[in-house]
Amino acid sequence: MTALTLDASAVVWSVPLADIATALTESPLLVLMHGRGSYEHDLAGLMPLLPTGIVFASVRAPITVGPSSYSWFNDGQPGMPSAEAADAAVDATLGWLDDLAAGGLLTPETAIGVLGFSQGGAMAVHLMRRAADRFVSYVNLAGFSIPGEWPGDEQLKQSLPPLFWGRDPADPVIPLSASQRTAEWSPLHSTLTDREYFGIAHSISREELDDVSGFLTATLLAA
Repeated sequence: MTALTLDASAVVWSVPLADIATALTESPLLVLMHGRGSYEHDLAGLMPLLPTGIVFASVRAPITVGPSSYSWFNDGQPGMPSAEAADAAVDATLGWLDDLAAGGLLTPETAIGVLGFSQGGAMAVHLMRRAADRFVSYVNLAGFSIPGEWPGDEQLKQSLPPLFWGRDPADPVIPLSASQRTAEWSPLHSTLTDREYFGIAHSISREELDDVSGFLTATLLAA
């Protein structure tokens, strides 16, 4: 599989580019990851609704599926991407973070969290499985865990990093099998905050964002 990369020029930041390095010496970073068929400006609209004191970076998924339409992985049935596809997307994300560090924008002391919706939520969980030492807080909104086992899973059972999982149990987009898999995996591998929002379908509600804000304050900002 061809290596994927994130387009650094497409990232929507919550602070001016010239101020990123300074801001990240004082504040944590939260990476926002959109769902399939969307783009970087989608979740950027959440920035004003989340806690202050965080630097936000809304990134564009690496696979083009149409005009202003991108995907983190596009093979497999819904909720069932291949391990290879999921790992390639994680490698692209970690590579982007490495480039930020190499450019002097990130320091080893910068606390980093990730918030994703749908496929982006699956990415948040998979980043936890692949690189739990790189992040301190994870938010999975209407997403799922990737099927299979990874070497990091055993360590997660010991460290139990903080994970917020919010969704409508009747989500019409995410297959029930993917939700059931996630419900079994998450409490064994994380300190799980599990919230259900009936009637929101495949979306994000203001009530959910209020709960996410409390979670980020207690985890990412506390770090």
